[in-house]
Amino acid sequence: MLSNTKRQLAPAQLDALLRESTGIGCRVDAELTDGWFNTAYRVLLDDGRPAVVKLAPHDDVPVLRYERGIMATEAMVYRLAAASPGCGVPMPDLLHAGDGFLVISTLDGSPWDKLADEIAPASASPLRRELGRIVAGLHRLTPADGRFGYPAAESALSAADWGTAFTAMVEAMLEDAARWNSALGVPPDDVRALVAEGGYALDEVTEPCLVHFDLWPGNIFVRMADDGSAARVTGLIDHERAFWGDPAAELISLAFGGETGPDSALVAGYTEAGGRFGSGPAFRHRLALYGLYLGLLLVTECGPRGYQDADHVAFCRDYLDARIAELRALR
Repeated sequence: MLSNTKRQLAPAQLDALLRESTGIGCRVDAELTDGWFNTAYRVLLDDGRPAVVKLAPHDDVPVLRYERGIMATEAMVYRLAAASPGCGVPMPDLLHAGDGFLVISTLDGSPWDKLADEIAPASASPLRRELGRIVAGLHRLTPADGRFGYPAAESALSAADWGTAFTAMVEAMLEDAARWNSALGVPPDDVRALVAEGGYALDEVTEPCLVHFDLWPGNIFVRMADDGSAARVTGLIDHERAFWGDPAAELISLAFGGETGPDSALVAGYTEAGGRFGSGPAFRHRLALYGLYLGLLLVTECGPRGYQDADHVAFCRDYLDARIAELRALR
């Protein structure tokens, strides 16, 4: 995906960056073009290890408020997972973290969206169940300070309680939308009212956990069995959008890959591993709010990233419109 936030380096420049910062150079094999925010290169390090180098946008490139410094969030997630092997979440190893870049190990397999047509129907349900168990492990990671919100962004986007943090996250997105003249299709004050009406539901969340919030199939690696009869999840990637919050918020991006209802294979696996998403009217209200937030994000990020594709822009607007209608129906 072409994006104004992507930072391009020639192979010699990338080699020099790593050599100066880590003492190990690299040979670039290919640019990985599926990402929408950072730039990523598949490389072979001079010590023989295959790796992926991720480059954050230059400091002077305009980004959304929550995106400022979020590469530090991804590094934090890798370190937390490495220090908590009991969480059982497969993901790359963090090899190096420098100023504006990460070097991570490669994963076995391919992104789920690339293999969707090859996965046999009989394998899809067990795979979603396994993913549910992995997500439950991810949600066992918690903040040391007990705060909610974005861990690496400005302090205004975190708070001691979830309602305050989430409201601040929405407000920051509305400010970004105004800055970029984003066509939200709804007055900002109407959005604020919808969030305020769900305050009682947000107040039910009292313990923060790590929420990836971008677990669409492209960020889930899967490996097929040699005979194509089964598949397994080999890793989760792209953790920079993560925040400390309500585990139920994870269901929003997971829904892009399949069913997430109470009787789904994903929820069954999540429950088997000790996770609890919740239920009841307040739970459903929170889900609608998290969908609203993602809709605002999808529409607003088109501005700084320079997205022009008509189909993508229409998808983002339609998604936001549906989430607003869902919340209004709860009144």
